[in-house]
Amino acid sequence: MSIKSDKWIRRMAEQHGMIEPFEPQLVREANGEKIVSYGASSYGYDIRCADEFKVFTNINSTIVDPKNFDLNSFVEVSGKGYCVIPPNSFALARTVEYFRIPRSVLTVCLGKSTYARCGIIVNVTPFEPEWEGYVTLEFSNTTPLPAKIYAGEGCAQVLFFESDEICETSYKDRGGKYQGQVGVTLPKI
Repeated sequence: MSIKSDKWIRRMAEQHGMIEPFEPQLVREANGEKIVSYGASSYGYDIRCADEFKVFTNINSTIVDPKNFDLNSFVEVSGKGYCVIPPNSFALARTVEYFRIPRSVLTVCLGKSTYARCGIIVNVTPFEPEWEGYVTLEFSNTTPLPAKIYAGEGCAQVLFFESDEICETSYKDRGGKYQGQVGVTLPKI
């Protein structure tokens, strides 16, 4: 298994639609303003957060239960270009990019240091072979202060690992429950 370079990522995005939309260069400025970077990097791809958030709220004093998730636990926020996460809380979002992962590839996604240095943790699970969809992102605000996340800017980096052999059973083969997700997707059993 080997980690893949920007050249491989560009080829897979352009020839196989692995990432759409795809930015072949690292973008650090937009409209004359510095932004949290996104696009192809040396050995990965920095993904962007879309302007579609679900912010956790405890106004209903419910228990967070992945087997019986209460939809009233979130407040939807969109159209502002950013999201403010309350202290010691979290928000869900989705990527701007749609992914189609090849059968021989597994990804690992890590939060960007710009957010980590502010106490904001980005949690994303691996994208398994033949998974496709928009990625649901989780932003945890570990600080005692409100935290701001910017839509349309970089938030995490995806690393691509290609195996020497094709997996026997892919995410698509087993009918994974998050296959083809299009919006911010809540837990499913």
